[in-house]
Amino acid sequence: MTEIKIFSPATVANVACGFDVLGFCLDSVGDYMTIRKTDEKGIRITKIDGFDLPYEAEKNVAGVAALAMYKDLDLDLDCGFEIEIDKRIRPGSGIGSSAASASGSVYGINELLGRPKDKTELTFYAMQGEALASNCEHADNLAPGIFGGFTLVKSINPLKVISLPTPSELYATIIHPQIEIKTAESRAILPKEVPLGKAINQWANVGSLVHALHTSDYSLIKNALEDVIIEPFRKALIPNFDILKANALKAGALGCAISGSGPSVFALSKGKNIAEDVESAMRQTFANTSIAIETYVSKINVEGIKTLE
Repeated sequence: MTEIKIFSPATVANVACGFDVLGFCLDSVGDYMTIRKTDEKGIRITKIDGFDLPYEAEKNVAGVAALAMYKDLDLDLDCGFEIEIDKRIRPGSGIGSSAASASGSVYGINELLGRPKDKTELTFYAMQGEALASNCEHADNLAPGIFGGFTLVKSINPLKVISLPTPSELYATIIHPQIEIKTAESRAILPKEVPLGKAINQWANVGSLVHALHTSDYSLIKNALEDVIIEPFRKALIPNFDILKANALKAGALGCAISGSGPSVFALSKGKNIAEDVESAMRQTFANTSIAIETYVSKINVEGIKTLE
C-alpha cells in the first residue's frame, strides 16, 4: 500500500470537569486526509483545502507531528511521505482542529508502514504538532481521536492514556459560534492557583464521571458534568454562554460545557432525539444575534480515526 485516505475526527476535550485529561471523539465532523508514500525522502505537504494554512512541514501541525515520527524512524526508511489535507474543522473552533491534523498524519504514515507504532506512540508524536498550536504539550484532544471513544490522559511524561467505555445511548450536540479563540490565549486567562475546596469538588466530579461511563449511569453523568475551575474564567469569551447552557439543560441535556478552549460548546444527552432537541434550543439562543453558528449532533465515535475505502 502506497496511499491511504482517512477521516480524522473532531474531538471534545476537558469534558467539563477533566481539564487537560478527559476527551471524547465525534463521528459527524472531521478532516479528510490523504497520505502517500514517495521515493523522495522527507515530509511534504502538497495540498490544503478549506483553510489557509502553511505548507512548510515545520510550520504545520500535521507536518511537525509527521516529522517527529519520521525522524524517529529515519534510519530504517528509504522513502518519504506526502500529505494532503481537506480541512473541514475550522481552526480555533475548540473541537480539536489541530489535533485532527496532527493525529491524522501520524496515523496514515503508521498504516502505510505496517503499523510499527502503537496508539500511545502515535499520540506522543502527534503531541509535538499540537504543541505548535497551543504552546504546550497536551493530549486530551489527540487521545480520543487516536484511541476512539472517551479517554483519560493519566500522565504526559511518561505518556499514559486510558480508554474509557462509552454508554450506548450517549450523544453529543455541538454548537460553534463563528468566532475564533486561540488555545494559547484561552489558557493564559486561567488562574495559576486553585482553592482547595474547588479542587476537591472537581476531582470528585472526574471520579464520578469515570465511574458513570463504566456503569452507564446517566443520572451520575448528569451530576458529574460540572466544571468549577475553568468554566468561570473561560465563559466570558463565549457570547451568551450562560443562556446557552440554561437552554440546553432545559431541553433535556445531561450537561453542557465549553469544548476545549472554546468557542464551541458541547452538550451530552441520552438518546438522539433529546440531542436534536438540545441542538434546536442551542440554535435558538443565537437566533436574534449577528453571530453565525454551526451545529452538529453526533454519536460518540468509539473507533477514532478511520481508513476510507
